[in-house]
Amino acid sequence: MGDSRGGCCPPMDLFRSEPMQLVQLIIPIESARLTVSYLGDLGLLQFKDLNSEKSPFQRTYAGQIKKCGEMARTLRFFKEQMLKAGLSPSAKSLAETDVDVDDLEVKLGELEAELIEMNANGEKLQRSYNELVEYKIVLKKAGDFFPSAQQSATAQRREMGSSQMGEESIETPLLQEQETSADLSKQVKLGFITGLVPRGKSMAFERILFRATRGNVFLKQVPIESPVTDPVTGEKTEKNAFMVFYSGERAKNKILKICDAFGANRYPFSEDHGKQALMIHEVSGKISDLKSTIDAGSLHRDYLLRTIGDQFDQWNLKVKKEKSIYHTLNMLSLDVTKKCLVAEAWGPVFATKQIQEALQRASVDSNSQVGAILQVLHTRELPPTYFCTNKFTAAFQEIVDAYGVAKYQEANPGVHTIVTFPFLFAVMFGDWGHGICLLLATLILIVREKKLSSQKLGDITEMTFGGRYVIMMMSLFSIYTGFIYNECFSVALDLFGPSAYACRDLSCRDAYSIGLIKVRDTYPFGVDPAWHGSRTELPFLNSLKMKMSILLGVAQMNLGIILSYCNAIFFGNSLNIWFQFIPQLIFLNSLFGYLSVLIILKWYTGSQADLYHIMIYMFLSPTDELGDNQLFQGQKKAQLVLLLLALVSVPWMLLPKPFLLKRQHENRRQGQSYAQVQTTDETLHSEANHDSHGHGHGHEEFEFSEVFVHQLIHTIEFVLGAVSNTASYLRLWALSLAHSQLSIVFYEKVLLLAWGYDNIVILIVGIIIFIFATVGVLLIMETLSAFLHALRLHWVEFQNKFYEGDGYKFYPFSFAMIEDEED
Repeated sequence: MGDSRGGCCPPMDLFRSEPMQLVQLIIPIESARLTVSYLGDLGLLQFKDLNSEKSPFQRTYAGQIKKCGEMARTLRFFKEQMLKAGLSPSAKSLAETDVDVDDLEVKLGELEAELIEMNANGEKLQRSYNELVEYKIVLKKAGDFFPSAQQSATAQRREMGSSQMGEESIETPLLQEQETSADLSKQVKLGFITGLVPRGKSMAFERILFRATRGNVFLKQVPIESPVTDPVTGEKTEKNAFMVFYSGERAKNKILKICDAFGANRYPFSEDHGKQALMIHEVSGKISDLKSTIDAGSLHRDYLLRTIGDQFDQWNLKVKKEKSIYHTLNMLSLDVTKKCLVAEAWGPVFATKQIQEALQRASVDSNSQVGAILQVLHTRELPPTYFCTNKFTAAFQEIVDAYGVAKYQEANPGVHTIVTFPFLFAVMFGDWGHGICLLLATLILIVREKKLSSQKLGDITEMTFGGRYVIMMMSLFSIYTGFIYNECFSVALDLFGPSAYACRDLSCRDAYSIGLIKVRDTYPFGVDPAWHGSRTELPFLNSLKMKMSILLGVAQMNLGIILSYCNAIFFGNSLNIWFQFIPQLIFLNSLFGYLSVLIILKWYTGSQADLYHIMIYMFLSPTDELGDNQLFQGQKKAQLVLLLLALVSVPWMLLPKPFLLKRQHENRRQGQSYAQVQTTDETLHSEANHDSHGHGHGHEEFEFSEVFVHQLIHTIEFVLGAVSNTASYLRLWALSLAHSQLSIVFYEKVLLLAWGYDNIVILIVGIIIFIFATVGVLLIMETLSAFLHALRLHWVEFQNKFYEGDGYKFYPFSFAMIEDEED
C-alpha cells in the first residue's frame, strides 16, 4: 500500500481514517539524534513514551534539554531587548544553515554577556546624565533665588529708611542698624539644602518639614516647567526645585532623612556667585560629554541587536528543533546493552517506505556501522485517528473534531459535512444579495491568504480566516437558496421570467391575492415573485419552509442511519445490522418517512388534506375512516402496517442484542484457550467491535445487566430522539422566516421610508442606517446564529445516529508544527 502512493500523503479518502500501524525502531545511539531529526522532517510518526515512570530529571537527555532551555531563555532575552529598541527579527534568514549546537551555545553566551554589560554601562551613564541634568536645573533655580532675595531685602531696608527720616514713630525699632551690626560674632549662621522633589509630594514634604522642625526652617519651592527624567526610576516626572534653610546639625539630620523618605534628590550648592557660574559651566560640559558617550553606546547596541535580529529566527528555530529532538529521545528506552535506543511509534501504513528511507539516510550521514531496524508490532491497542486534509477540507474536519475525534476508521461525518453544513446554513440564511456580500468578504480573505497566513491576527480574525472556505461554501449555498426563495435584500425579482399570475381586474392592485389568475406556465425556478407582498405570502412561505424542513431533516437522519450500516459492515458487526440499523430505519420511516411521503403527495396532487389530523389520528384512532384526508388508495391499511412495524421495531432494538452478546461472550470464553492468533487488522476490528457492544475488552468480565441497561437507554434515546430531532429541524423554517422578516423590516421601514422624503440628508442617513443594520444584524449576527444552529443539527440530530467520536487524534512528531508554534 505504501509503495503505490507517492508524496507525503496519499490521495485523500476522508470517509475512513488512514490505516495505522505500530512500529518498533531500534536505533544505534551514535545515529539516534540524526535519525529523530530526519523523522521530524518527515512528520509521520507519533512516538509513545516508554519512560513514563521516570521523572523528567531521571531521563537520559535531561542535560541537553536543560541546555536548550537555557539557550531559549537567552533568545527570549534578545527578543525583549529588540522590542524595547523598536527592532524586529529579520525574516530574510529563514533558510536554515548547518549550525552546531555547542558553537551556538557559546556564541549566544558571549552575545548575552556583551549585551548585559552594554545595558549596565548604558544605565549607569544614563543615570549620571539624568543626575547632571537635575543638578544643572538646581544650580539655575537656586542661583536665581539668592539675587532675588538680596534685592528684596535691600528694597525693604530702603523703605524703612525713607519712612523713618525726620521723625520718630511708634514703629521705630529700638535697636538701630548700627547696634544690631555691632556684635556680628553673636549672629547665627544658617545652613541650606537644595534639590528636587516630585511635585505630587511637595505639599506633604513641606508639612512634614514644618512639623519635624517645629517651624524652625524656611522652605522655598519653585516648579520646573517641563518634566524631568528621574535618575532612580528612569521615568519622566514633574518636580519642584526646593531650598531649605535650617539652623543646627539636629535639624539638618532630620531634613536629610525626610528628603530620603520622599525621594527628593539633593545636590550641593555654593553661595558664591562666581563659583555658581563655574559649576554650571562644568556641569554643562559633562552633560555634553555624557550625551555623546550615550549616543555612541546606543548606536553600538543597536548594531549588535540588528546583528542578532538577522539570525534570530534561524537560531530560535534551531533551538526549538533541538529541544524537541531531545524531548523525543527521552521517550525512547535504552536496550540491555545500552548501545541502542528502542522506540515505539504510530504511523500511517502508506509512510512505511518513507520512514525506512529516512532511517537509512540517517545511518549513512552519521557514519554509523549498524543501521536502524524497523519492524511492525501486532497490538490490541486502538490506533490514533489520522485524516489527510488540505486547506479546504481542514476547517470542515475541525467542525467534526470539535464534537469528538472519530474512532479509528469509523465513518467520518466530515465528508458529508462539506455539503450538508453550508446547505443547512443556507436554508436559514437564504438571500442571494446577502450571500453575495458574504462571498465578496470571503474572497478577500482567500485572495490574500498567503499574506494573512504569515501575519499574527487577532482571535476573531484568525478564527474567521481559518474558516474562510467554510464561509465561502456557506455564501455560495446562500446564493442558491436565495434564488429559490427569490429574495435579494427581501426584494423579489423576475430573474427567470415573468410571473405566472396576473390580476383579473384593476381592483386587485391593493389586495392582489384576490383576483389573481394563472395566465402563464409555472415560474421556472424558485418562488413566484407574485407571492411576495400578497396577503397570503406569510402562510404560503410558512407552509413551504416548514414542510421543506421536515423533508431535509428526515433525509439527513436517514443518511446517519445508513452510515451506521456502513460502520457495521466495515467492522463486521452483524448484530448492529440486524438489531440496530434495520429496526431504526423501520421506526423512523414508518412515522416520519411516511409523513415526508404525504408532504410530497400533497404537493403533487394539490390536495387539501390536513396532515396534522392524519398523523395524530394514525395513533389515536388508526381504524377510523380518513374521509377528505385520504391521499391515495389503501392509505388506511398502509398506516396500520406502518404503525405495527413501528411498534414491533422498539422491542426489536431492545431485547435480542443483549442476549446474543451474552451468548457470544460465553462461546468466546469456552474457546478462548484454543483461539487462533489474529492479525493486526483483525485484532483492531474486533476491538472496535467489542467497544461498540459496550462490554470492553475480552479480558473484562461480562456484565449482562450493564449491557441491558445500556441497550435500554440507547433504545429510549432513539425512540424519543426520532420525535425531538425531527421537531428540531423546524429551526430551519423558524430562522429562515426570521431572516426574511428582518430583511423586510430594514428595507421597508428604513430604506423605503427615507426614500419617501424629498430630502437628500434624510435619504443619506437612511441609506447609512440600512447599510449598518444589514451588515451588523443580517450579515454578522444572523450569520453567527445560523452557523450555530447548523452546528447543532450536525452534532446532535445527524451524528448521534452513527458517530461514536471516542477516538484520539494523531499528533506526529513534526518540525512543521514546531515552526507554526508561537513563543
